[in-house]
Amino acid sequence: MTPPVLRDKILITSDRTDSQVQQLSAALARLGMDAVFLRLADIAFDSRHVSGIAIPGFDGALPAAVIVRSISSGSFEAVTRRLGILHAFSHLGVPVWNSAKAIERCVDKSTTTFLMARAGLPVPETFAVETIANARAIAERELPKGPLVLKPLFGSQGRGVRLIETVEQLPDGLEVDDVYYLQRYVARPGTTFCDYRVFTCNGTVLGMIVRRADGWVTNIARGAHAEPVTGPLRPALESLALSAAAAIGTDFAGIDIIPAADGRLQLLEVNSMPAWTGLQSVIPVRVADHIAEALVAHLSPAEGERPAA
Repeated sequence: MTPPVLRDKILITSDRTDSQVQQLSAALARLGMDAVFLRLADIAFDSRHVSGIAIPGFDGALPAAVIVRSISSGSFEAVTRRLGILHAFSHLGVPVWNSAKAIERCVDKSTTTFLMARAGLPVPETFAVETIANARAIAERELPKGPLVLKPLFGSQGRGVRLIETVEQLPDGLEVDDVYYLQRYVARPGTTFCDYRVFTCNGTVLGMIVRRADGWVTNIARGAHAEPVTGPLRPALESLALSAAAAIGTDFAGIDIIPAADGRLQLLEVNSMPAWTGLQSVIPVRVADHIAEALVAHLSPAEGERPAA
């Protein structure tokens, strides 16, 4: 049997109703769609339903599509189950933006870097290993060439990032779950620190900002301020961001790009669950409207049918 689908309902999954969720809900309402907000933790696998999924308030039916705003932290088992729900939606033919596959690729920085490098895109030299012994071996070999940056494999917003200039600065394995993601520190031009955040959606660039800070960590959440990007770098930033989004397979994303001292641009990260408050503070673009319009347009050709699983 084919599970029933509520064609006018879009499910937004998030751990809280932040401003981005509210903007998405309003944008979908303007397009005649009813946005339903739920936490992934509250959606269950349930073999009594035809779909195999129990969604509160859906009476066994499926939504027309799912937008993943955030996945709350939890145990390895809990997060695996939540991603399993997203995989199940895709298996059932429900479009999921971004898909569990894309989210898994972005959350794991080592996989993000691997895929971008395999696509021939410029990334800093990167090493991801387990155990302090392996991390020390890399540090002893690489530090004579310059500092390294240690990042949490699953971290975001600049939390837990450290500059490693000596082998002794490597933390004990207990502090990093015995996983060391080490990336070459990129020296930047000038006397200030900056990088770029480019927001992509459905194969287009919605906008970009430069993030400036007094220190080398340039996340907005860590005190950096946003400015619009002007000048000749825009085409190169746009090309790199779109190539990174294609390599990872995101429907929408925030791409972080850093300028090196020699002027070359290098890709750092791809965020599959990006906030856009910083972007909209300096650029007149309605990100939620673009995401909603692109998703609804994606649904239109398949109206009355479900794609093959």
